[in-house]
Amino acid sequence: MDDGHMHGMGGMAPTPPSTNGTTMTMMMHHKMMMHMTFFWGKDADILFNNWPGGKSGMYVLALVFVFVMAVLVELLSHTRFIKPGSNHVVSGLIKTLLHVLRVGLAYLVMLALMSFNGGVFLVAVLGHALGFFVSTVAFNKPPQNEGFDLPPISC
Repeated sequence: MDDGHMHGMGGMAPTPPSTNGTTMTMMMHHKMMMHMTFFWGKDADILFNNWPGGKSGMYVLALVFVFVMAVLVELLSHTRFIKPGSNHVVSGLIKTLLHVLRVGLAYLVMLALMSFNGGVFLVAVLGHALGFFVSTVAFNKPPQNEGFDLPPISC
């Protein structure tokens, strides 16, 4: 530790003699601050460190990415991909693969929501709504005896 670096401390160096210790502590605290309540703005880290990086175009891309992931979660949850009478082993493998994909996307949407950004929250909810609408109304013919009740949530 005689070379001015603290090994094993994530690259944080001690306060230089010319810098006020309080100022340095506030700067380090500001860099590590996370929002724990909803906020609005493009200055958010979504899924990855420094992404979208405060740029408007990248923030919009991040919102589109979260929206598409939420739509895909709903499409994978409510669409039938296996025909009745298919080989049980092959259909089981396909169902397992689709389940892994759906759960992985759902976890990514959840992690994006943990940025506490209001825009991310809105696009995630709208993505789930659009995906549910498309998968249940546009693609599927409703059964004759089904009312307007929501289907049970299944994992």
